[in-house]
Amino acid sequence: MEILETAGRYRLRLSMDTEPANPRRDYDHISRVITVENEKYADIDENGGPLQYGWDYFSDHENGDDLFIRWARMAHGAVVVQDSPHDGARSFWYLMPDGLKEVTDPLEFLAAEIREYRAWAEGDVWGHIIEKSVRWQRCETAEDESMITWEEVESCWGYIGREYAEREARESFVPYKMEAQA
Repeated sequence: MEILETAGRYRLRLSMDTEPANPRRDYDHISRVITVENEKYADIDENGGPLQYGWDYFSDHENGDDLFIRWARMAHGAVVVQDSPHDGARSFWYLMPDGLKEVTDPLEFLAAEIREYRAWAEGDVWGHIIEKSVRWQRCETAEDESMITWEEVESCWGYIGREYAEREARESFVPYKMEAQA
């Protein structure tokens, strides 16, 4: 855990999220993913969606990737991006026509979805904790036996990407800084 900032009796810490929610399973998405080569990873989406049957058909062809992408575009009006990371599952990310209506740049949207998923898969998920220093004292002992400790005031978890987490954490800390300055 890293202390980002202190102000008066308050401090802001940033920490890796040890139990982050899978962004593909725990949230609704307009994009769909077909996982292609998957020997050591779980499928990105459990069900490849409405175009899975097309991939199942074209996957055995010599140029199956290109055939599938063209078929998806021509027969279904889908925009498809192929992702082939060196350390992850090869996949096709796509938007169907109804999803295309919701975005201005489908290729950039799909690229952002891929970046988010990769960051999650690599463990780049964070949380922040805002704490207040408090004096702790045992009831049965003399008054001089006390110590300062930290009490959690608020926290938020599940930020994908350290830069995003830090920016949001610092924004959440502003009211505490203002209180400390008052």
